[in-house]
Amino acid sequence: MTVSLFDIRVPAVLLRIDRNPFHHGTLGAVRSLGRAGVDVHVVADSTGSPVSRSRFVRQMHPPPPPGSSAHEIAVSLRRVAARISRPAVLIPMDDASAVAVGRLREELAPAYLLPAMPTALPEHVADKAELADLCAALDVPHPPTLVPDSPAQAASAAWRLGLPVVAKWSRPWLVPTGTGLRSTVVVRSAQEARELYRRTEEAGSRLLLQAFLPPGPERDWFFHGYVDRAGAVRGGGPGVKLRSWPRGAGLTAVGRWATNAQVTALAERLTAELGYRGILDLDFRRCGSTGRYHLLDFNPRPGAQFRLFADGSGLDVVRAQHLDLTHRPLPVSAPLPDREFVVENYAPLAALRPSPAGRELAWRAPDDRAPGRALWTLWARHVSGRLLDRLRGPRPDSTGRPRPHVVHQAPPVSPSLTDLSDDEKASSC
Repeated sequence: MTVSLFDIRVPAVLLRIDRNPFHHGTLGAVRSLGRAGVDVHVVADSTGSPVSRSRFVRQMHPPPPPGSSAHEIAVSLRRVAARISRPAVLIPMDDASAVAVGRLREELAPAYLLPAMPTALPEHVADKAELADLCAALDVPHPPTLVPDSPAQAASAAWRLGLPVVAKWSRPWLVPTGTGLRSTVVVRSAQEARELYRRTEEAGSRLLLQAFLPPGPERDWFFHGYVDRAGAVRGGGPGVKLRSWPRGAGLTAVGRWATNAQVTALAERLTAELGYRGILDLDFRRCGSTGRYHLLDFNPRPGAQFRLFADGSGLDVVRAQHLDLTHRPLPVSAPLPDREFVVENYAPLAALRPSPAGRELAWRAPDDRAPGRALWTLWARHVSGRLLDRLRGPRPDSTGRPRPHVVHQAPPVSPSLTDLSDDEKASSC
């Protein structure tokens, strides 16, 4: 009889406030922990989601509504805890959840097992403006970033950084759905920057403008890991984004596990200096001219492609958290370089090509077929709805005027550095 590494008396609760029905990272966490014999409870919207079809889901629970206060989120989680009736490992699956759980750590502690770190830290690293300040303070490469205070300043900042520029909302989890706003876009005119700034109140957080680092082959990298109670980074590694959706500036559609000492060293130094504990997902872009890796995002939760880093011992970041918080030993890491991860609905042809070093698909799994079967019907319905929305044209804003057009993609043009200071030039490409 095989003895489990896991304390299966302790269930896991996955929390996702974001209403994305196609969040494959949630399904990956359900399967990973469920296969280990852990009861998995999911607090997320199950409407039209293949995740709810997984045989490894112990129970789905209704999530707190979007825009809920910290108190409302705490009430929702206490209700789930009462139904489970024993302490559980709580894993936030999106930024809104991670920020809320960080704030509520002391209040939730009797019912949930959570990593020990400063309560405000998840919020600080997830906020794009605060991340830029942290990188400057810690001497971590980061694209030159400006935070305008007016439409005129937004236009001026775009010219100063050199067009095209990357525009981000500092707290993307506050961007409301159904507005056409996206957390990150590429704009290529000062007027577009000006118009985007005018939607600041609607977006719910500050607008940032960043120097555009051109994409290219093997320039987009990520690092996933779990920082344990002793401060060691476990259960992950560095990976390279082979294909993204949307192209050039989106989620990982195809990723490969790849050795990268520079990315690993940056991740370990950053987490050590911040005193971070728990799961993290870092996004980097390598500058084509300097070779430096610029930190673009620090996500204080599992990245959607975290299952890429399921190693030879079966360890990944969600398993690492469950083992560590239940005081079980973690197996010795057994990296699998060149292993691939493919999200079939964004890269269907890549899912059919051979992968000599092994591959995991986001939706299809031989031991859990229902989500993969449900995906294509639900995805076709989703895509049809999006096409109909486009045919109807842009919806008017609150004043009745058509919403401004924002360019989501731009050609790989290097930003002009003629108007940047010497310090800004040194940190850019």
